[in-house]
Amino acid sequence: MSRALTVLQAGPGLTVQDMGRSGYLVYGLSAGGAADKLALAEGAALLGQDPELAALELAGLGGRFQASEDMRIALTGAPMSAALDDGTALRWNASHLLPKGAVLTIGAVRAGSYGYLHLGGGIATPPLLGARSAHLVSGLGARVQAGDVLPIGTDRGGAVNMALEPEPRLDGGTLRMLPSLQTGLFGAAELARFQDTVFTRDSRANRMGVRLLPEGAGFALDGGLSVLSEVIAPGDIQVTGDGTPYVLMSECQTTGGYPRIGSVLPSDLPRVAQAQAGTTFRFALVSLPEAVEIERRVAEARARLPGQLRPLLRDPATLRDLLSYQLVSGVTAGDDLDFEN
Repeated sequence: MSRALTVLQAGPGLTVQDMGRSGYLVYGLSAGGAADKLALAEGAALLGQDPELAALELAGLGGRFQASEDMRIALTGAPMSAALDDGTALRWNASHLLPKGAVLTIGAVRAGSYGYLHLGGGIATPPLLGARSAHLVSGLGARVQAGDVLPIGTDRGGAVNMALEPEPRLDGGTLRMLPSLQTGLFGAAELARFQDTVFTRDSRANRMGVRLLPEGAGFALDGGLSVLSEVIAPGDIQVTGDGTPYVLMSECQTTGGYPRIGSVLPSDLPRVAQAQAGTTFRFALVSLPEAVEIERRVAEARARLPGQLRPLLRDPATLRDLLSYQLVSGVTAGDDLDFEN
């Protein structure tokens, strides 16, 4: 029997995702791919495999899954409850062994929006236009349903029970942005106010875009009605007629006529993707040279992820400072005792 993962129960937003497909923007198809691509890199580091391999994206709620044979798995992104059917709880941001026939249950998110289930060898569904990502808006692929049997690729093997400290991205913060073609239409005063404003993530959000509600009035511009529809991309910040910005995400449309006040750097998009309703953000404008340097440092940090793994349980034989640990409560070195009294 080939390696497979059977989906016994599926949350409403369960899809197969990878880094997305490039080269089809001219045909009206955005790249798509995982909402939080950093989570894919973290899962790849935990399993020692290519970050281009496909994983399951769990939007808010997981499901129940059964392995056809022993499989290595990793859990990243928004933390969720996870346990095996024997009662073993599984830690998030870590790798584990999913034994043959065992049932893995993943519950609701505890923070953030998108969790990811990675498998050793990756999900090996047939590629569509060069990628395995479901692009629901365009009709490429579909949501994963209960009863689906997902083929799993060959795992070259490696360690499990390894943990990785994730990059913080669940609590909003500052989003760095580049100027866009229409940034100048907003004027210096409006652009300054935009950067001074606190925005709250609205409940209106999906894989196409995230609405951010400003604290105070919306943002007006000169000549907004003269903006023609043109190419847009994930990260672009479109300002609608009522002055409310939307940050475009992985499945955004490829053209649009709303003016763009800026474009969020790719390295900051995971913060937008993982934000729950009510999360707050600010924006900070950076120059193109600054953005290039930021993205270079981020790429280097992702390349270093495999070197940041640590065992979930440390082997005493590898602890060079073992004698410095107070292994039994109440036992000390003796130099703190007053023998005279």
